[in-house]
Amino acid sequence: MLAVCIAVPLTLVVWQVFFCMEVGMAKEIGGQEPRISGQDYSSLPPSVVEDATRLAREIVGNSQDKSQDLVAQLLATYRAAKESDVVIIFNSGGWGWNQLEKTPGWNSIVGGVRAKLDSLGYSSMVLNYQRTSRGLLGCLRELVAMVNRYPERARELAGRVEFLTDHIPDLRVIIAGESTGVVISDSTMAILRDNQRVYSVQTGTPFWHRPEAMYRTLLMNSNGKAIDTFSYGKLSTMVWATVKGWFGASSPEEDPGTILTWLRAPGHNYSWEYPGVSSAVNQFLEANFKAKT
Repeated sequence: MLAVCIAVPLTLVVWQVFFCMEVGMAKEIGGQEPRISGQDYSSLPPSVVEDATRLAREIVGNSQDKSQDLVAQLLATYRAAKESDVVIIFNSGGWGWNQLEKTPGWNSIVGGVRAKLDSLGYSSMVLNYQRTSRGLLGCLRELVAMVNRYPERARELAGRVEFLTDHIPDLRVIIAGESTGVVISDSTMAILRDNQRVYSVQTGTPFWHRPEAMYRTLLMNSNGKAIDTFSYGKLSTMVWATVKGWFGASSPEEDPGTILTWLRAPGHNYSWEYPGVSSAVNQFLEANFKAKT
């Protein structure tokens, strides 16, 4: 009886983790995910609605409720993106649920990217790619996806991006990623290798990941002040910095940086205020986004 009591909950957890994968949400910064009601579909091109329906079925399968919800997201994102020249999609580090506004360093970087694009004559909008939900099950799903290098999440994100670029001819997309978010950004870029209107800006590659999609990509594993100990796998340095932090013995000169908020990783900190970051991003944008005349 005890074995049954243990086995049943364990089976349910395994089912939730391995088979009930969530659908990532592309969310507007500071707000809810874009929405559109069914009655508004008539205002959109039939080919767009049909493609959104097809893509939703590919991603969520036969779940009608999830499919309808995803179709609504896709169509609302399409309608919003039509008003912009560039869409920036942010993939957070950590467990993958943080919004950009909760990530000060990258919030400043995206602000710098938008300002530079504006100076070049491009309007832009920003979306979060929330790849998992908060809580224990979300963490377990993230661990499983991380070990496998996010194949499902990358295909889903690539599908969302291609949906936009297929139906908005002049639209460009920048896939941004930090830390563990670099892995999914890199995997997505590998899928979209032939889409010349998709670019990527990434910071702080996890030391276990070897990037494979470096075309149209800016990858920074140093903020210009110090190398990223997390990216270079300097675990002893990270452990020592963490211990010193516990005892308040950290030096003000040490470059900050953390993993999962508690493990210190000197150099794993990126912000627009670092000249090494802002100059690299500006050069990348100038090379790939020619100023409009």
